[in-house]
Amino acid sequence: MSGRKFGEVILDLKNISLSFGGVKALQDISFNVLEHEIRAIIGPNGAGKSSMLNVINGVYRPQQGDIILRGEHHANMDSYGAATAGLARTFQNIALFKGMSVLDNIMTGRNLKMKANMLQQAIWFGPAMREELEHRAKVEEIIDFLEIQHIRKTPVGRLPYGLQKRVDLARALAMEPQILLLDEPMAGMNVEEKQDMCRFILDVNDQFGTTIVLIEHDMGVVMDISDRVVVLDYGKKIGDGTPDEVRANPEVISAYLGASH
Repeated sequence: MSGRKFGEVILDLKNISLSFGGVKALQDISFNVLEHEIRAIIGPNGAGKSSMLNVINGVYRPQQGDIILRGEHHANMDSYGAATAGLARTFQNIALFKGMSVLDNIMTGRNLKMKANMLQQAIWFGPAMREELEHRAKVEEIIDFLEIQHIRKTPVGRLPYGLQKRVDLARALAMEPQILLLDEPMAGMNVEEKQDMCRFILDVNDQFGTTIVLIEHDMGVVMDISDRVVVLDYGKKIGDGTPDEVRANPEVISAYLGASH
């Protein structure tokens, strides 16, 4: 592990099994996530990585197993429950509002934290006005943090892919999550964009204290920024440990890394 200090287990997944009809997407998988660590999930295509992320944030409910978040059991977690429990998620296929500005997209990440009702927001008076100004101030902090001031009023659909991914990260950060789930944050990026995203992920973890769980195909990235790595293959766990331990695991090498690595 890196020299950073970690807390207690914040997320514990025990014996998770998930099937779609006769297809076993996840088979009896257990692993935990420590507070403040960067935890990577890797494996070849079809290994079950996105399914596992979908179980964690309540998109899928496993047929078997237990999700323990900060010591509480969440057998029937749904997406809303996950969000209110402090989990935020970015997606492999960017799910932003393409016609809206960067600022307005990031503001949607504050919805759960807004107390004013729709009528108060529409009138934009008194408490609703003060609340929105407070949320906008928080969003401006995130915009500065991710160095996207120059595009804050640009419609997202006009941005290059790498910047859209950064806006997606910004929207997730606007929820002020305790656990941030990143689904292939580097996918489709060039080398420079990957370096920027790695820096931002490390900064989020370090400066905000956010626990991060990420899926990533770029093994160089995974080995550089992760504290621990869990390896899936055909829905089964075949490795779990530090990057060095995983890199040396014969089963992982044969299934995923290949002898050349």
